[in-house]
Order: sequence, then C-alpha cells, then structure tokens
Amino acid sequence: MASDAGAASLDGIDLLRPLPAEERTALVRQCRWRRFQANEQIIDHLGETRDVVFIVAGRVRVLSHSAAGREISFDDVDAGGFLGEMAAIDGLPRSASVAAVEDGTLIAFLAPKPFRDLVTGHPELAIAVMKRLCRVVRLTTDRVMELSTLGANNRVHAELLRLAKRSRVEGRAAVIAPIPVHADIASRVSTTRETVARVLSDLSREGLVERRADALVVRDVARLEQLVEEVRGGA
Repeated sequence: MASDAGAASLDGIDLLRPLPAEERTALVRQCRWRRFQANEQIIDHLGETRDVVFIVAGRVRVLSHSAAGREISFDDVDAGGFLGEMAAIDGLPRSASVAAVEDGTLIAFLAPKPFRDLVTGHPELAIAVMKRLCRVVRLTTDRVMELSTLGANNRVHAELLRLAKRSRVEGRAAVIAPIPVHADIASRVSTTRETVARVLSDLSREGLVERRADALVVRDVARLEQLVEEVRGGA
C-alpha cells in the first residue's frame, strides 16, 4: 500500500510524548508506514521481522493459535500504544501474532537499531519500555494462575474485571465500550462463547452488569473485584 508518512504524525504515541516535537517529526521519516484492514495480519508468530510497531490509528490484537487451530487472544492494543519491542531487543523470532481489529488501522514500523538507539538515548523512554514489559509479565502470570486454579465462570469474571479497570469510570461503575464480543472473551480465558453468554446473563440478573446500546456497564466494579478475589483466595 502507499505510504501514509506524508500526512502522519507520531504525536499520539504515548511512549514518544517525552520527546521534543522536532525529534518525533524526524522519527516519522525513519518509519515504514502502512494501513491494514480488519483481521489483516501485521506480525506473524515466529516471524523473522524485528520492527517495533506503533499503533497510530485503529486497534490491534495480540494472539496465537493452538496446534488444532484454535485462536488464543492475549490482549488488544489501542491507538497510541506500541508492541514488538521484545524481538527488537533480543533478536529472537516473534512470540505471537498481531492482527488489525479495525479497518484503516495505521501502523508505523520502526527498525530495531533506530528503536534501540532511541530508547538508550532517552532514559525516560527506557523506563517506559521496562514498565510495559513488566505489565506483560504480570498479566501472563495472572492468566497462568487463573487457568490453573479457576473455573471457567470465574475466569470470565476476572477478564470482565480487567476490561472494567481499563474503561471509563462513572462513579462506582465502569463503561466498557465497544461491547466486548463473546468470542473474544472466550478466546482470552480458554472457554466457549456459550459459557461467556451464560455468565454475563447471570451477572445481568444479579444487577452487576447492564447492557446498553453501545456499551457494557459493570455497575459496581468493587463488588466484581470482591467476587473475583474471594474465589482466588479460596482456590
């Protein structure tokens, strides 16, 4: 596809905000730019590319597939985020695939050496990259523990809590928008769409969640967190 670099900007990338504007502008010219459509592959699992991916517009999903072909979803990254830094740092093959979630997702690819030079030249960026890697490790540890110790219903509760904590707050409630797709939740917690639908229906009857036209509302995040922690503590 044609490059979008002429009209693009990296000003919205959270990692790069500490940089002076002129340095971000110079970085634009070092990137390779491309737009992707929904479900189009951006990074291949075990692929040999090493570029860091800046999500300039749209949203992407980090995922993998089992030997039987079952899709396993790890995380969604919105515009302003970045990923792919592990391969750029250690030079090893990609640990997961990345695909666009939305049509018109705009990606800026930065080669490994310019990325490493950028981070080593700016300590605040190095700290930000380390914090992101720490988040990945913590998230992975939590999910391993959940898969090992919690039933399917409780794993759905835990995933819903994660989504709520990343969403807009309205008093005691959290507004998750857009409405999460049952299949996406099921992929993340290793269960079925039917189980997800049943759990959400049960929570709705209990008054803990409410489905709106354009969002899923967790009406009491603290109560949901207590529900999750009670089960974790007894596991």
